[in-house]
Amino acid sequence: MKEFFQPRGVAVVGASREPGKLGHEILRNIIDAGFEGGIYPINPKADEVLGLKCYPSVTQIPGEVDLAIIVVPAKFVNRVIEECGQKGIKAAVIISGGFREVGPDGEKLEQELVKTAKKSNVRVIGPNCQGINSMPARLCASWPLVKLSGPISVVSQSGTVFAALGCWAEDEGIGTSKQVALGNKCDVDETELLEYFADDDQTKVVALYIEGVRDGRRFLEAAGKVAQNKPVVVLKGGRTEKGAEAAQSHTRTLAGLDQVFDTAFKQAGLIRAYSVEELYDYCKALAMLPLPRGPRTVIITSSGGCGILATDTCEESGLEVVDLSSATVDRLKEKLPPQCIFKNPLDLTGSATTQMYDDALEILLGEEGVDSVLAIVGDPMPGIAEVVEKHLKKGKPVIAVMLGGGRAEEEEKRKLAEKRIPVFSDPVRGAKALAAMYRYAKRKNLNQQ
Repeated sequence: MKEFFQPRGVAVVGASREPGKLGHEILRNIIDAGFEGGIYPINPKADEVLGLKCYPSVTQIPGEVDLAIIVVPAKFVNRVIEECGQKGIKAAVIISGGFREVGPDGEKLEQELVKTAKKSNVRVIGPNCQGINSMPARLCASWPLVKLSGPISVVSQSGTVFAALGCWAEDEGIGTSKQVALGNKCDVDETELLEYFADDDQTKVVALYIEGVRDGRRFLEAAGKVAQNKPVVVLKGGRTEKGAEAAQSHTRTLAGLDQVFDTAFKQAGLIRAYSVEELYDYCKALAMLPLPRGPRTVIITSSGGCGILATDTCEESGLEVVDLSSATVDRLKEKLPPQCIFKNPLDLTGSATTQMYDDALEILLGEEGVDSVLAIVGDPMPGIAEVVEKHLKKGKPVIAVMLGGGRAEEEEKRKLAEKRIPVFSDPVRGAKALAAMYRYAKRKNLNQQ
């Protein structure tokens, strides 16, 4: 896998001079992401593309090349793979579609591709995929452009899920490490990538979107090995009969019975998500926040309605919205105004201030019977980012939820992003992310006993 993620040089086969075409956009993104190795456009009809000298074939490249990004019509891909073998290129990402996903003729073409790649000693990601990213190597061989390096690695059979996670992680200051869009996965699959990420120090959390797996036993062994040391969050497409039919049309994947996958995921210690948002939320929380020691949660809010929504979600998700002790209530009453509702949720009401959140967090996080705090800010609250950062340093998770705060909220979210502290825009999403953290912590503790 090293050649995919740490290449000395990259060839873009099918590099185009025409903006908007994939061969142009991918080449531009490799350049704009700051890749420092050799970049070699391949186009027999052009002398240069985007200021780089063009070559008629990968065999004509003078420098060392480990990775080829292939964006040519399907009927030409086999020949390109043969030339990669002649050049000594060990890794290829085939963006091109027109293979198994289009029917019998494409399936035959893909079978020929697999044989050619094996004979040429070239490992293949794809075909029919959106590319790969390796942010530590400053490589964005996909679209759209992402540049921020972070702790989340992504393996996805959907190019759009792949792209969404990379964009969201960049927008919120979290970043990604490696991203792979599998496409038809004619060769390299999620299992091999999991085996690689198990020993990759730059990967702290793995996000998976899968529709089916080739070898269930090997997949579970690999996933279970990773999950012993780092979280693996999985979103499974094709859960229903109609969804499974759609998966078959998408990448010709057999989705399988969902209850079988669900049981297997639990046995392997995987954390299951049920939407793209959940997949991202769980990953960013697990990557960036301390794990809770137990299920006991306190909710602080300036919005009664949001506090109720968070309470329902916590209770439904295995967390305990604990009653506050009389001693804790007395300490809170010493610091907070009398109009506050001194229960759990602790409702600071519409007159909440940043100082009130600071005082409440100081008291609650010091309680032995509190494992985590869900802090919901439903109003403009200048300075709340500094308060969240201050209390996170104490070691217990503080899940920050912000909504309804207008421009002041945007500024506080920006400050948290700069500190790489996750924030959620919905109390339900924040509570579900905290519950996922607890499930992983519980599993991890059991494994260590």
